[in-house]
Amino acid sequence: MKTIAIIPARGGSKRLPEKNIKLLGDIPLLAHSILYAKQNSTIIDEVYVSTNDDRITEIALEYGAKVIDRPESLSGDLEPTVSALKHVLESIEEVENVILLQPTNPLRPENLLKDAFNLYLQGNHNSLFTVSRNHQKFGKINEGKFVPFNYEIGQRSQDLEPLFFENGLLYITKSEKILNDIIISEDAFPFEINHIFASVDIDTQEDFDYAQYLYKNK
Repeated sequence: MKTIAIIPARGGSKRLPEKNIKLLGDIPLLAHSILYAKQNSTIIDEVYVSTNDDRITEIALEYGAKVIDRPESLSGDLEPTVSALKHVLESIEEVENVILLQPTNPLRPENLLKDAFNLYLQGNHNSLFTVSRNHQKFGKINEGKFVPFNYEIGQRSQDLEPLFFENGLLYITKSEKILNDIIISEDAFPFEINHIFASVDIDTQEDFDYAQYLYKNK
């Protein structure tokens, strides 16, 4: 059973230019996910970075990942992540499991992958992804009026019906699903993790500054 990690890291970010190579701490953002994968070498056989960018390629190779050159046709802003994963699988020898590590989620609890992968195997799941509990009161604005969505006015936040969000920290999927354009299958196991790192998803400078703060202090 071969398991690989894939880190999709294209160049050309609009909201935060060159974000995948910005230094978080003293190493590039991308390198955090590569090193996390390598720290879990008992699970991950090989680490691949999918990119269309020469500088990202240099960093990936420097930190010990293998690189799959992503064609520009799969590198647009609107291109789904699964297309990059599928392209990697079509470029290498057959594997059974794919672990998706997004470079924009660089901070992960140390034992997260070990715990998640054990659940994935024990449950014979087609896919697994991490989620976190939401504790906010959401509503919609309809014709200038606020309409509560997940609560009633006056209800305490601790009494809200549990809702969860996809936090992006980790995805595990059978390769056959990805080859059919699926990362999260209909029967995917939602692995709940309530950790401050689940609040980090870097798209803007403010997100990056917050990640820097957590990296230095947590």
